[in-house]
Amino acid sequence: MKVGEDGARVPAGEGGRPTVVVGVDGSPGSRAALVDAMRSASRRGARLHVVAVYEPPEWRLGPTPGSPLPSRAEIETELLAAVREMVTDVAYELGGQHLRRPEVDVVALPGEAAEVLVDAAEGADELVVGHRGRGAVASALLGSVGLGCLLHAPCPVRVVPRSTPPGDS
Repeated sequence: MKVGEDGARVPAGEGGRPTVVVGVDGSPGSRAALVDAMRSASRRGARLHVVAVYEPPEWRLGPTPGSPLPSRAEIETELLAAVREMVTDVAYELGGQHLRRPEVDVVALPGEAAEVLVDAAEGADELVVGHRGRGAVASALLGSVGLGCLLHAPCPVRVVPRSTPPGDS
C-alpha cells in the first residue's frame, strides 16, 4: 500500500489510474526489476510505485558497545535518497528509448519484504520483483521474497532475472 501524506496507507491503484509496483533493495536484481517496471508503467500509461523495504532497527540484535542503532528516520532518509538516485539513473538510461516517463513515487517501509510488497500491491495492476542470480543450481529455486509475492500478491507478479553485464558469462 502507498503511504499518504497523513501517514495513512492508501491502495496503490486508488483513483482508477493503472499502477505498477516494484520492490527495490539496491541489488542488481532489483535494478533490473526497476528497469522492467519503468518500461511496463510507461507502456501502460501507469503510475510507478517504488517500494524499498527495510528491517526496523529494533529487530536487530543489540548494538555493539559504543555504536547505537540508527533510528527509523535515519534509515528511511538514507534509503529514500539511494532509491531516488537509482530511479533517476534508470529513467535517464531509458530516456534514449523514447519512453514516456511515468509518474513515480518512492516509499521506504519497515517490515518483512514479501509481506510489505504484497500489501503495497493491493489495487495495483502488476507487482515486479527481482530475482537474485545465485548460480545454476540455486537459480532453479526462487528466493523467499519472490516466492512470497507470487503466492500472496493480489495482482499479477513478474519476477525479473538479474541482467548480465556485457562480457560476463
